[in-house]
Amino acid sequence: MISTFIEEILDRISAANLLAAGLLLATALGCAVIAYWRTVEEKSFAEFFEFILPHEVITHPSARADLLFYISRKAIMPFLLIPAGVTFVVSVGYATNKVVGTLFGIDAPLMGGSPGPITVIVFTVTMLLAYDISYYLYHTAQHRFPFLWELHKVHHSAEVMVGITKDRVHPLDELMNRAWDGVIPGICFGLWTLIALNPVEVTVFGVNVYIMRNILMMDFVRHTHFKISFGKLNNLILCPHWHQLHHSTNPRHYDKNFGLLFSFWDRVFGTLCVPKPNESFKFGLVDRDVRDYQSLKGLYILPLKKMWLVIKRRLRPRRPAAISSHKEVQP
Repeated sequence: MISTFIEEILDRISAANLLAAGLLLATALGCAVIAYWRTVEEKSFAEFFEFILPHEVITHPSARADLLFYISRKAIMPFLLIPAGVTFVVSVGYATNKVVGTLFGIDAPLMGGSPGPITVIVFTVTMLLAYDISYYLYHTAQHRFPFLWELHKVHHSAEVMVGITKDRVHPLDELMNRAWDGVIPGICFGLWTLIALNPVEVTVFGVNVYIMRNILMMDFVRHTHFKISFGKLNNLILCPHWHQLHHSTNPRHYDKNFGLLFSFWDRVFGTLCVPKPNESFKFGLVDRDVRDYQSLKGLYILPLKKMWLVIKRRLRPRRPAAISSHKEVQP
């Protein structure tokens, strides 16, 4: 049954990919027009293209590294056999369904019949919240634990933002992120299958949650230089400008704005930092070897070497403190 679950959901996602890609591109183009209209006084068609593709940005070594990394990832990902995040969600959901169902003697959804619109809306909102708090917790851990940070530095090593910077993520980091991303959403998913949704309905609405999240969080736009803000809606949705602050090298911006879609997690946990209107940022790392990350070797191999050094330091036994010769040793 679990293999059927996974196959149905992956089929749905594949069918929805073109629609999602079209909506994401339309969103990016719309944001580019808005950012250009707000920024430039004397407007022209030629200046618009210079604005969205600045020469100093697209010719930057970091942008070239982003492009090579993006192409190589697309080429090798099928061979790495990294499953989609929804696979982990469905797996944990299936286990949750079986365990909780067995404990409480639930063989079928408690709410019989097809779920109404209110149920669908509540399901979608709870799944979005589950995905988002899951991402917030993992993202915070990436910045707090050296083992995870060495991998996450790949993403933060970008010195310019060119949209596809969103995919500047080490494959091992992505695998661990997707595995973790299945825990909280997976439990939520499994509980819903016991309450009101049958497997077919879950696959349909589960895909909608993915598409909705990807469109609302505007991941491509937030990894550009477009300073898009949502006004009062910023109190609910994390706008691209606020996420751009997360990549800033200014010490005041370190470990701020961890959220993916919703901004209130950062407010609740004290990690929110609101940028000034149209504030510009310098992106990248402050490490001395930051330039080493602007190559494929640096993006793929260097993080693994540094991560291994962190592990060795953690495993190395601590030497007992030396006893001074002039002090008497107590029995």
